[in-house]
Amino acid sequence: MKNYLLLFFLLVFSTISIAQEAEKALGVVVNSSDGKPLENVNIVNLNQVIGTATNKQGEFEINAKPNDTLHLSYLGFKSIKVRVTNDWLKFGSATIELTELALALEEVVVNQLKLTGYLEVDVKQVPVINDNYRYQISGLPSTGYEANSAGTLSKIVGSIFNPADFLHRTFGKKPNEMRKLKKMKQDDEIRNLLASRFDREMLMALLNIDRVDLDEIVSQCDYSKEFIQTANDLQILDAISECYEEYKLLNRER
Repeated sequence: MKNYLLLFFLLVFSTISIAQEAEKALGVVVNSSDGKPLENVNIVNLNQVIGTATNKQGEFEINAKPNDTLHLSYLGFKSIKVRVTNDWLKFGSATIELTELALALEEVVVNQLKLTGYLEVDVKQVPVINDNYRYQISGLPSTGYEANSAGTLSKIVGSIFNPADFLHRTFGKKPNEMRKLKKMKQDDEIRNLLASRFDREMLMALLNIDRVDLDEIVSQCDYSKEFIQTANDLQILDAISECYEEYKLLNRER
């Protein structure tokens, strides 16, 4: 009897192990023009909010389930989304091709300062130094808001007592996507990826919003235009996450 029980548990354990192995999508990413493998291609499972990157041979593996969507991005190449299928998980590795982008540089205009020797005149030609600052509302567990206008404080304080405040308008439409923020912050691969990027592409894919809406969210959370333009994607993620946590806190207190 003991032998049968032991055999039963071994079979169960083997079945579980096989099932766990089947939950990994294996693949190779290559350049569509010459078939050469691409190293360090960024791959994110948009459903499970986990990430990885290809090795020197262009190979990768990532936890995935049928119908999960993988987002692949690489500098100089067109990003794509790939749906994970049962056949892919069952039969092994898949080859994924990325297509190169044609890059065009924007025109850059350099303005030379023409000094006159008169301080009152010359000082007006010096670019304005970013004087954004942050303040904190008592009772909120945040590092504070970054002010971008003289009326920001009254705007934020007023919104706390307004049932249709800007936080509700911003986050209320996409609660499922916003819940991914916590997972994104916990995944080291995604954090490292976002820290090196400034194109907002990965954030848009993960949160399922376009660039205009993304910038509007950060702006409505009272981060300055300068911050929005210069911050890397990880800083934008942290800004939105902090703002969302405050939104949930305010909703609970109402």
